[in-house]
Amino acid sequence: MKSTMKFLEKIGIEGGSDDYISPKRFNDGGQYRFEVPGIQSPKTMNALLEESINKDIFIHRVTQTKGIMMLSDEEITEMVDLAKNYGCELFLSVGPRATYDTSATVHTSEGSRIGYRLRGYDNLVYAVEDVKRACNLGVRGILLYDEGLLWVLNQMRNESEIPNSVHFKLSAHAGHSNPASAKLLEKEGLNSLNPVRDLQIPMIASIRKATDMALDLHTENPKSTGGFIRHYEVPKFIQVASPVYLKTGGSVAANHNWDTTTSEAIARIKQVKLVKRMIDEYCPEAIVSPKSGDLAVPE
Repeated sequence: MKSTMKFLEKIGIEGGSDDYISPKRFNDGGQYRFEVPGIQSPKTMNALLEESINKDIFIHRVTQTKGIMMLSDEEITEMVDLAKNYGCELFLSVGPRATYDTSATVHTSEGSRIGYRLRGYDNLVYAVEDVKRACNLGVRGILLYDEGLLWVLNQMRNESEIPNSVHFKLSAHAGHSNPASAKLLEKEGLNSLNPVRDLQIPMIASIRKATDMALDLHTENPKSTGGFIRHYEVPKFIQVASPVYLKTGGSVAANHNWDTTTSEAIARIKQVKLVKRMIDEYCPEAIVSPKSGDLAVPE
């Protein structure tokens, strides 16, 4: 094993530990940001942002998970305007996915491992069209579920087929959970990785040591993905995973594609407030990204 570990170290992959301290930061100097996922419509996004202002808590990123193709142009434009006026990132997810496709396999216990990946050439084309539509309407953050699509979109970004200011993040539903996978994804143009939700602190540290891109870590989860709440681990998240997005409010939802109501959007801000209390109590020295930081705000 020692020779294997020595080779891994040679190529930039090492084990992590509970006491690892990440020296890495966002470009604006921050160690952490707040992200609220599962906001599917302009109405709930507006309620979320208004409540965050009322509670004096800045949300750096809002993420929609049902798919770009589930939103009208008017809805996307309204969400873009809300994000621009507030100053936060807006990430919309790619619509085409195996669960929306004609796949019978994905709905079986074995086939569910396909997840939200793309099946066949046509669905790859549809996914690219979904992304181009969002970009044309001003969106600069795209949530992906398929590694091949990431590769294609990165080529397009490099060749200015889509704006070079677009940021790509990969969902936990893609199932990545080790430093080698993270390193490969970063090499292929990924800006932000959401590893699987239940990684232990040393596992997270090993991914951070191998990569520079942001990590998106769930501080809590819907029942469909375990329902566990990790608020007390947030100080460790910041210590080992900086720069990190703290994905909060998931426990309010039943599943990934949950249609959050306005009252549930307000409840998500309460969860963010609870996480902020943990930071203020146990690691007050942690640096939050400023409101005017290096964010992928819609254009």
